[in-house]
Amino acid sequence: MEKYSLAFKKSVAKDLRKIPNKDVKKILIKIKELQSNPRADGCIKLSGQERYRFRHGVYRIVYEIKDSELIILVVKVAHRGQVYKNS
Repeated sequence: MEKYSLAFKKSVAKDLRKIPNKDVKKILIKIKELQSNPRADGCIKLSGQERYRFRHGVYRIVYEIKDSELIILVVKVAHRGQVYKNS
């Protein structure tokens, strides 16, 4: 399987500033793991959208997979109660 490239929406930097640094480091490691398998166990396709999410503790990472370009676009990172609002 080929390795995907990572891309982030500009708003993700703002999302990460709201999360404690120790959690941000772990979240970024999890995001990096998506490069080798973007549809790994625990990743769930969101209904009605071409987006996926996976969870890390109380946080959710929402992303899109662009198979034709081999790109994973991270769209939103937020607390589980806030992640689906305006994403």
